[in-house]
Amino acid sequence: MDIEILGVLSVREGLVPVVPTAPKPRQVLALLALRADRVVASGELIENLWGDSPPGSARTTVQTYVMGLRDLIGSALTRAGETSVTAKDVLATVDGGYRLDTRGGTVDFREFERRAGLGYRAMDAEDYRDAADRLRHALSLWTGPVLADVPLGRPAARDAGKLEEARLTALGQRIEADLRLGRHRDLLPELTALVSRFPAREETHGQFALALHRSGRRGEALRVCERLRGTLAREQGREPSAGFSGLQRLIVTAPETAAVRGPAG
Repeated sequence: MDIEILGVLSVREGLVPVVPTAPKPRQVLALLALRADRVVASGELIENLWGDSPPGSARTTVQTYVMGLRDLIGSALTRAGETSVTAKDVLATVDGGYRLDTRGGTVDFREFERRAGLGYRAMDAEDYRDAADRLRHALSLWTGPVLADVPLGRPAARDAGKLEEARLTALGQRIEADLRLGRHRDLLPELTALVSRFPAREETHGQFALALHRSGRRGEALRVCERLRGTLAREQGREPSAGFSGLQRLIVTAPETAAVRGPAG
């Protein structure tokens, strides 16, 4: 079974799609896909569907949705000529819950984690060109927000949030690698969009300010710093971190000729 959740939901058994069209069965499949090869408790599936107000028939209704998913999986297995497993093997009832067994199929978020890990190791080795390439390769798996076409209940939203944060971490490291390769001007359009999307994210603003400064645009870099300070004070009641404040001081005090130097050190 192959699973993709880094964008719209796609689950295929033997190349045959097994994603239902009805919203609530899709929510059940989405949480099972997020936890592929792990047990999802029935209570979590219920919470994912109805939050704190489940109907009295919630457990029976979940069982009905699971049966429908098994029908789709069974049809896909038949079309693929697969006789070694059944739909109940693929979507198993286990330990008070259910497990979606990929049987070694591809899972896009795990492949993302694998590729990103290679990029982080290259960063640690100070091989910034390899790191940038590997992290870009990892990020290419993303086609949109996690489960972009599925309503997310609380359990799914928690898992999706962790993946989105992992995406931002990989993106930040890829930008850091590009900065260290001296690609300051090339990064400006991307960073302009990112600071607009994440107005309180320090790392992104720091990278944008540094890229502007090293592109000879110190005044704009300092305005980026001040804008972040204002946002944090207004929305979170705090000052930027010591690291960000240090970067701002560096930009203020650096000789004008330092603004256009090559790769970051």
